[in-house]
This record gives sequence, C-alpha cells and structure tokens, in this order.
Amino acid sequence: MGARGFKRGLGAAMALALGAMVMPSPQPAATAGPVRGAVSTVGGVVKVVTGVLGLGGAGWDDTTTTPPTRIDQVVRAVGADQLWLSGYDGGGVGVALIDSGVAPVDGLDGQGKVISGPDLSFESQVPGDEHLDGFGHGTHMAGIIAGRDGVGGSFRGVAPGAHLLSLKVASHDGAADVSQMLAAINWVIEHKDDTGLNIRVLNLSFGTDSVQPSLVDPLAYAVETAWANGIVVVVAGGNDGTTRAALTDPAIDPYVIAVGASDLHATNDTSDDSVADFSSRGSTNRSVDVVAPGVSIASLRVPGSQIDQNHPSAVVDDRFFRGSGTSQATAVMAGAVADLLSARPSLTPDEVKAVFRATAASLPNADLRAQGAGQVNVWRAIHAPVPATATQSFAAATGTGSLEQARGTGHVADGVTELTGEQDIFGQPWVPAVWAPATAAGTTWSGGVWNGVEWTGGCWCTDDPSGGAWTGSSWQGKSWTGKSWTNSTWAGNSWTSAQPQGKSWTGKSWTGAAWTGKSWTGTSWTGKSWTSS
Repeated sequence: MGARGFKRGLGAAMALALGAMVMPSPQPAATAGPVRGAVSTVGGVVKVVTGVLGLGGAGWDDTTTTPPTRIDQVVRAVGADQLWLSGYDGGGVGVALIDSGVAPVDGLDGQGKVISGPDLSFESQVPGDEHLDGFGHGTHMAGIIAGRDGVGGSFRGVAPGAHLLSLKVASHDGAADVSQMLAAINWVIEHKDDTGLNIRVLNLSFGTDSVQPSLVDPLAYAVETAWANGIVVVVAGGNDGTTRAALTDPAIDPYVIAVGASDLHATNDTSDDSVADFSSRGSTNRSVDVVAPGVSIASLRVPGSQIDQNHPSAVVDDRFFRGSGTSQATAVMAGAVADLLSARPSLTPDEVKAVFRATAASLPNADLRAQGAGQVNVWRAIHAPVPATATQSFAAATGTGSLEQARGTGHVADGVTELTGEQDIFGQPWVPAVWAPATAAGTTWSGGVWNGVEWTGGCWCTDDPSGGAWTGSSWQGKSWTGKSWTNSTWAGNSWTSAQPQGKSWTGKSWTGAAWTGKSWTGTSWTGKSWTSS
C-alpha cells in the first residue's frame, strides 16, 4: 500500500465522509489514528475533525508512482465495452448522484447529461456557487459513472449514455450533515419518476462510522426505502481495510449493493487483480457484495477545486485527476448497473443485485470477505438468468433510531458549536415517528419544505411554458434568510445577506479559478445547459 501513496489518518474525517478525500494537511502514512480537535473554516460553517470516519483510508494519489488507471481500462475490466457494442450504454437510465455537486467540465457539459436537483448544501446560500462542485469529488464520480465527450473526444465513463441527477449536499471542503443526506435521498425517492428523470440508480460514495444497528438507523432506512421503490442503491463499503470490523453506514444495510475496491495493478491481465488493501472487509455478518476497480482511477478534475489545490501531484493532466477509494469503485458499479438496466429494464433491484453477484469473477488473490462475490462484469450479467433466490428477505428496517448516532464521530460546526443531537441543520427536532412513516409514504417533501422547514425552492424553473421537459434552469433555490439557528437550535447564527453570516467564501475558495476553455463570468458559469432535452 505504501508504494501507491495511500493516505491514512485524516482521510474523510468530516460530517460525512466522501470516499477518496484527504484533508488539506494529511498525516504521514504511518499515522493511522484519528486526529482530534482540528478545525477548518468554511465561510461561517466549519467542519470539526473528531475522528476517522468509515471512508478514511484511501485518497488522492499524491505520491503514487505507478501509472494511473485510465477509464478505458476500467471499462474493459467490467465488460462494459462489449455491452456498448450491443447498443447498451446506459441510455435512458437516470443515475442520482448525491455528492458535492458537478462542475461543467468537458465530458459532463453535453445537453441533458447533468440535471441539477436541489442544492441542499451550505453553499446553496452563496450566489454563483449553487450546484457547482468546489470540492472536486462529485465531478470525479460523475465522470466515472457517465462522462462522455462530444464528437472527436475519447473520454467515456462506464455508462456514457446515462444521464445524471446531481443533488449537492457537501460544501467545497466536503462537509455535510446526515440530515442533508436524508433530505436528498428522500427527494430522489419522491421525484424519481418526474418528467425526463427515470431514476433507476442511486450512487452514494460516502459513509459514516456509525455503529447503530441498520434495523433502526435512519440512513439505512432511507436507502432501503429507495430500494423498495425500484431504485438500485449502490454504496461505498468503506476504506478502513482490516482496521474496523464493519462497513460504513449506510452500506451496512443488507438490501443495498455494498461495493469494495479492486486493484487492476495497471495491467489488462485480470489474473493479477486483487482487492485493495484499504477496502473495508466488514464483518462476518455484513461484508461487501462485490468489488469494482477503485485504485488510482483517472477521472475528470475540477481546476481550482479543494482537492485540486491540495493534491497537485495527483493531477494527471489538464483534464484528469487520479484517486483511490471505494468511492471510485461505487461509481464504477453505478455505471455498470445503468448499463445493465438499459439492456434489461424490467429487472428489479433485487434481481440486479442477484445477477451481478452470480456473474462476478472470483479474484484468486483475495479472501471472500474482502471481495464478496468477486469483481463485477456487466457483459456476463446481461446474459445471465435471474437466480431463483434473487428476492431478498432480510428483516425490514424501521428508521426509528437516532440521527445523532447515524453521524458517528463526525460533525459540522459553526466555528464554536458542533451540530449534535436529534436535530437537523436548521435545529428542527428529529422525530423518527413522524419521518419514518412519511418516508415510506413518499411525503417527506412538500414543495421545498422538509422536516418542517423550507430548504429549497418548490419548482423546476423552466423556459418551457408547457411545463414539459426541463429546458431552462436547474431546480429553484431558496434563501435561508430569516431561518435563525438560535434558542434550541445548534448555533446562534443566521443566514443573512444571502451569505452565511454575511461572509464570502475566501481562503480556500475555488470561485474565480481559471477554467481554460470554459465560459466563465464572475462567480457563475454560462453557456452550459444541464437540463433534460
């Protein structure tokens, strides 16, 4: 592992761990323990490093000396290139990506490629930063899943024909709270069949180190509900290797597809493929279902983003950045699922999971707990019969557990006070007896209101007077002005002047960075339509 320069220690120590992120001043590889008390300012809201979360092992490959794993190598390794020749490349399938947003870089700027759902991040209150990816993680994942160059370009993700629904929850340093993730998952469930979406896959390249049982955990319940509503949920298993005997939350839920990371060893020879050292082994009760390539994957970069600035040695060239983690492996898996569903759209989530597990290739250099059923191959999956045992019958989750326990050891804070306890980012009480039934009924959102507070706008802002396909802007935002975080809430600050505490994003801000070849005006981008055709 040392030869590839994987970072341990700070990893993704934040409110929610976004798979391959390494903090700005990473500890040396020999420092494996958590670093407590470190604080990083984020324009009035900070993240407090309180421990190593579930995706805290792999990272952006600053010191890697081996060649990066090109996306075409990944595509061949999972058999997607053969599927494309048969005309199935994810076309018509929508993949929801809950992450740090997506930037309009080449490969993701085609008409209808990326549709912006509501921005539920703290940066939704910063004009010009809405929906955009100042961290770099979401764009990296989006490229792996469904990136596609225009005429004359060569970059294609695993499912280049699929379209993406981006819901931004993480700020430019990756900080987000569990309540933001729950709101986003609920939104996807309730809008999956909206005109032009057809959301069949949900990519969650994140996790927390919660030890709460999945039967009561709200994150587990949210993804299980998405699964029951026909969405194949693909979740990062974690980057803890053998140091933590559990997968991350919500990969702990037995219904979803928990993904580990395989290592192609920079070759086209599958006989030397293995499971990455950092990939979580889980426990005897719950380990990963399958593995997919997740070592030193070269995907799209966001020039000037947080990871770009802090990991310059991981930059491959002006377009690509290399990173390792079960985040990347999960994105590969999400693309493979989209490919399969474009060929076999009638498959249920249980059947998709069963077919992939039945056709995965066993890796001789890995134990069963590390690799699950083996490395996925979508070409074999397209031809395989659905196993008779496909229907899953695990005990159903209830969602009646603790929001605070779902956070694990990571919290966001406002510079002084951490967000803790049974309350969301607005300080609204968390009442599982209300939320869980509403989640099951698909009624958690009412316009832009979630958990009793207006989080976002309530409509698609469209230039189409007929109200048909979304041809104008993204989902309408909403100012949080007047939503005070006082009294029983987690902090004494208010969102005012359309900025948190009236402050702008400075220091680590990516806004204003050079975007060569991109149309860029001030703090906003122009000329890039991310809406459904």
